[in-house]
Amino acid sequence: MTLNRGTLFQLFKYAVYSLLTLNIFLFWREEFLAALVQHPGGVPWGSIFDAYAATIDTAAWVVLLLMFELETYVLEDRHFSPSVRWLLHGARFASYAFILFAFYGYVTNVIATYDVSVLAGVADLCALPVTEWSYAAGLDEYTVLTAENCRSVGTAGAPYYQYADLPALVDGQGLIEIQRLAWVDAINSIVWILIVVILEIDVRLQERNKLVGTVYRISNSSKIVLYAILFAAAVYWGIKGDFVDFWDAFLWLLAFFFIEMNVVEWRQEEQEAQEARAARQPSA
Repeated sequence: MTLNRGTLFQLFKYAVYSLLTLNIFLFWREEFLAALVQHPGGVPWGSIFDAYAATIDTAAWVVLLLMFELETYVLEDRHFSPSVRWLLHGARFASYAFILFAFYGYVTNVIATYDVSVLAGVADLCALPVTEWSYAAGLDEYTVLTAENCRSVGTAGAPYYQYADLPALVDGQGLIEIQRLAWVDAINSIVWILIVVILEIDVRLQERNKLVGTVYRISNSSKIVLYAILFAAAVYWGIKGDFVDFWDAFLWLLAFFFIEMNVVEWRQEEQEAQEARAARQPSA
């Protein structure tokens, strides 16, 4: 059995979608381990979106991605009954709600990285009670201090900073890196929201055959700038060694490239259908 180029493309596309679904678990595992330090008594309901921002965000985006895939590729015009439209719009509305809550969680995380105080009188981590403190090795990454590793983390003799109400500390350079990563998370989140707003407008206009001319050019130009920002964020995560975030960003760029291709193909099909109808009309 041979597979043509179109079939291979679709298999690759859905493999990317599957890997993005797997990333929900990867982010959950990372945030679950961080929550053990940040919320040793258990995560209260009011802090769910702070503690699991990336997990909730990724899950909501996967649902939204599948809704776009259904609307721009899988379903044909004859399938769009009122009940199907309500289902698609309802799922998307719920996804957007969770995405906005996740963005709030990212902003809260940024604020939390600045809520620190100098840990006075501590220049040697080995002087601290071992197993009672953790060192912030990265954003949402903590290493429990032990007698074996207390000299291998942090900067000896440098001032250390304690996170508010947490038995977790970090040196000055580590704090700056964590704050930058938190900002990149928040910026990445809002840029994706802007992209999906533009894409929603594209889909609605395409449904009415109005995605043409200046509107089409402005849409494409705006998305090129926004995708460039997302690419820069992915490169930053790669440089900083945050593989999960880099891998996730790379997959999402691929996934929305597929959605963009769906819209382009849909637009071409509509234009060809209009030309065919015009050709069939008798000339005056």
